[in-house]
Amino acid sequence: MEPELPAADSNSHWYNRATYHVLRYLVWGLFKFWNRISVEGRSNIPDGACVWAPNHRSYIDTPLQSCIPRRLRFMGKESVWNNRFFGWLFTTIGCFPVSRGSADRAALLTALAVLQNGEDPVVAFPEGERKDGPRIFPLFDGAAYLAAKTQVPIVPVGIGGTAAAMPRGAKFLYPKRIHVIIGEPIPPPPLSATGRLSRQEVRKTSERLREEIQELFDRAQIICGTPNVYEPGSEPQTNP
Repeated sequence: MEPELPAADSNSHWYNRATYHVLRYLVWGLFKFWNRISVEGRSNIPDGACVWAPNHRSYIDTPLQSCIPRRLRFMGKESVWNNRFFGWLFTTIGCFPVSRGSADRAALLTALAVLQNGEDPVVAFPEGERKDGPRIFPLFDGAAYLAAKTQVPIVPVGIGGTAAAMPRGAKFLYPKRIHVIIGEPIPPPPLSATGRLSRQEVRKTSERLREEIQELFDRAQIICGTPNVYEPGSEPQTNP
């Protein structure tokens, strides 16, 4: 069953954008000073809405998106909203909660509303959650679905160095170099003449996205001085 048409985006006022950019500059300054973060491919950022699809190897992958000179919209773990202050702050800058491990209809409709509004990219980590290792395994179809439903492009992003800067279980941010590569936008899966989605086209786009992210991730890791090393037999085998 297809979701109903999205409602208007309720967090696109000038003060939402102003608050986001103030915080963005502060966080960007920290990463620039401490991790010598660098960004490649800014010219690939499209005007208007898009689905932003990075790899995910560390908890800092979300805040370091402050290196992108656009207001990005994030889906956040629902439990964060249990804290009154952080719930208010994240809502103000345009984040919205998502319930992990279930088909969160409200989060889906909010993401569609943002993309339908045509202004802001929506961040969708297509691996679903933080992963370990050099391989980008078969992705969930959420990013491709959002792109198909709203007919906006998908931007593959490779983030290198974050697993070394803040590995799993670390409590501190290490001064390791981080490099971000923004790839060329991928067209959304086409709709049929009647406006329906093709599961095959969505899956095909997800596979292309996986290959693009893998290439960008590998390049970013090399620039950071921590090249990906693949173990024999580690090739992706099955869909999630």
